[in-house]
Amino acid sequence: MSLNIEAIIADIKVATVLELNDLVKAIEEEFGVTAAAPVAAAGAVAAAAEEQTEFNVELTSAGDAKIKVIKVVREATGLGLKEAKALVDGAPGVIKEAVSKEDAEALKAQLEEVGASVTVK
Repeated sequence: MSLNIEAIIADIKVATVLELNDLVKAIEEEFGVTAAAPVAAAGAVAAAAEEQTEFNVELTSAGDAKIKVIKVVREATGLGLKEAKALVDGAPGVIKEAVSKEDAEALKAQLEEVGASVTVK
């Protein structure tokens, strides 16, 4: 017995959504498979393959030592005093974008050392 693939596809084209749903359920029960499993597995593989390489350093709070935080922000960004102060006063805000994980962690450590709250995204 050979399959007539064109006939099967023609039948599927004219089937209703309910009929197709019943077909999928019948195939799952008959062969012990799940139609959703390959999609979920493919998504997990894609997520694992896309490891984040660039991070944003966000100042969430300046803390009590605002002047020290402004100095660290100025050193890290190269901004002038006015711009660095505006960035610190406007917290939460991104200080540096698209930096490596090592650079992001180093900047976070510097800022937390002077009392700021920082997140790396």
